[in-house]
Amino acid sequence: MTENDLVKVIETGYFDLHMHTTASDGIYSPRDLVKKAHDAGLKTIAITDHDTLGGIDEAQQSGIKYGVNVIAGIELSTKYKGQSVDILGYNVSINNELTDILSQLRDGRVERALLIIKKFTELGMSITLEDVKQFSKGNVIARPHIAMAIVQKGYVADYQTVFDDYLADGKPCALDKLILSPKEGIDLIHRAGGKTVLAHPVLINDDNLVRELMQFPFDGIEVWHRMQNADDNARYKLIANEYHLLMTGGSDFHNDEHFLGQFGLKWK
Repeated sequence: MTENDLVKVIETGYFDLHMHTTASDGIYSPRDLVKKAHDAGLKTIAITDHDTLGGIDEAQQSGIKYGVNVIAGIELSTKYKGQSVDILGYNVSINNELTDILSQLRDGRVERALLIIKKFTELGMSITLEDVKQFSKGNVIARPHIAMAIVQKGYVADYQTVFDDYLADGKPCALDKLILSPKEGIDLIHRAGGKTVLAHPVLINDDNLVRELMQFPFDGIEVWHRMQNADDNARYKLIANEYHLLMTGGSDFHNDEHFLGQFGLKWK
């Protein structure tokens, strides 16, 4: 996929290039999310589930039905200097290497989930892997699924409190997963024919580190994201221009607390 190819797919109308389905930690199936995108007036979307391409086929079939261009995407988890660095990949093709590594990452998520469950149990909040799996409709088990199980059992009042008090970095049940370096993630996506974009740079919480990450061969940066305000967007546009990067944006949609296509982004 060339830079011109990525430009062409979003020239035709409004787009949202960051969203999640039940294949990872979203609440809508790929089919239903595409319909929701159509109803919101979006012409091009990217399905970017965490460490999986499991929802792509269903989404693209639904895209044909609803007249929505669906880009095969992914959000790869990486880490650099102790900081989580998520990498969006666009128009990736499934190959044996990618399949094998994604399988390893998914297995690592299950192992991490079991260890996190043990930590909660030691704190008097007993849940099982089966309790967690009922919230995971796809093949990826993620922290939101654990948080939902904790809330369902009545141990904590709401989902966000589980994250803030137990699952965030440095909290009692926090635990790293098997993870790639940014360079490994970028190279993996490039070898699968895709383009790489630094996701939600504001969550890195250090613009000096964002600039340091530009030593790696990123193709773009997510200038617009629901967690970024106008000042953030302006800063990341400057960085994009400085490093000659594609500028992308998306809602990072997971559930109805997020507004699909909220930026009204259109190629100019």
